[in-house]
Parts: sequence; structure tokens; C-alpha cells
Amino acid sequence: MPELSKARAVGDDPLTVDISKRIASSNKQMLDLVCGAQRIALEEAVFMGNELLDRARTETHLFMEFVSKVAGVHSVHGGQTMLQECGQHQIEFLRRDCERLFKHGQRMIDASLKLTGRAGQS
Repeated sequence: MPELSKARAVGDDPLTVDISKRIASSNKQMLDLVCGAQRIALEEAVFMGNELLDRARTETHLFMEFVSKVAGVHSVHGGQTMLQECGQHQIEFLRRDCERLFKHGQRMIDASLKLTGRAGQS
């Protein structure tokens, strides 16, 4: 029985309790970090799938528009006008695509900072 009372005395030691709290806090922070990283990875997979579908839809639309304009051209001047319009559409598409990528990058940076900041605060 004296061994049991010694074990309880060691278990009630403030230093042991403090270390146990630190270990528990560290484990919770690590679990939050891993779960957050997993959530971000899943969100990225969904976002990438949506972006690929959207891009395919837009590219198909641009191609169909190009085909219809080529079919409607009846002169050299009309061909030049058609090429200028199609070039302008392509430039506009690239601009929107770059803006989307920039916003996505900013969102990813914000999510990563939030994740690491939250893990450091808990």
C-alpha cells in the first residue's frame, strides 16, 4: 500500500500536472493543425474540380463562338474583323483567368495563415 500512496503523491505533483497539461495542449494543437490541413486539402480538391469544369465550359464556348464567326466570314475584311474580335475575347478570358488564379492564391494564403495562427494560439 505505501507504493500506491507514493504513486498518488507523484500524480498530484504540480510539476507532473503542468507537464500533462502542456502535453495535452500540444496534442490538441497538433490535431487541430492536421485536421485543418486535411480540410484545406479537401477544399482544394473540390475547388480544382470546379475550376476545371468551368474552364472546359468556357473554352468550349469560346471555340463554338469562333467556329460560328468563321462560318459567317465572307470576305478578307470580315476575316480581319473576326480575328480582332476573337483575339479580344481570348485576352479577356486570360485576364479573368489570371484574376481568378490570383484570388485563389490569396484565399489559400489566408487559409494557411489562419490555420497556422490558430494552431499557434491554442
